Amino acid sequence: MIRRAALAAMILLVAIAGCRRSGSLVGSQAPEFSLSDLSGNAMRLANLKGRVVFLNVWATWCEPCREEMPSMQSLYARLHGGDFEMLGVNADQGDRAVVEQFVRQYGLTFPVLLDPDLQIAGRYGVTGYPETFIIDRNGRVVDHRLGPRDWDSTESHAAFRRLIERGEWTGF
Repeated sequence: MIRRAALAAMILLVAIAGCRRSGSLVGSQAPEFSLSDLSGNAMRLANLKGRVVFLNVWATWCEPCREEMPSMQSLYARLHGGDFEMLGVNADQGDRAVVEQFVRQYGLTFPVLLDPDLQIAGRYGVTGYPETFIIDRNGRVVDHRLGPRDWDSTESHAAFRRLIERGEWTGF
């Protein structure tokens, strides 16, 4: 009985790992997009070429998204500048006021883009929230993370500094 359960668990893990790898954009050019921020200004990925871009897809109703927002804000405060940009892409399909309230509640200062038509979800193959894509200065996706993370850790800071300063992504 235990052997069967262990075998079933192993098969499931291999299947999940295989599914995640097949749809990954890592190593590919990041798909172009144009979305509006909360002020109505259009933002295009192409305009950020030459910068490291942290692209996070989230929703206000997503509890894991809420968990990681403070660490994202801290990372943004530490790294924001000419070489680094963070974009929070909100996938809510409802009231914009809910997103604005969320941004105020969490004290977010990084750009929040609205994607009610799920443009990013389609182009990037988003499968859940939060989902994060790290894009290098050349517009290539170097990492893809599903689920919440402590972005304000020493490991995260070091990884982003290496990418910004040397163009090297070794992960976390």
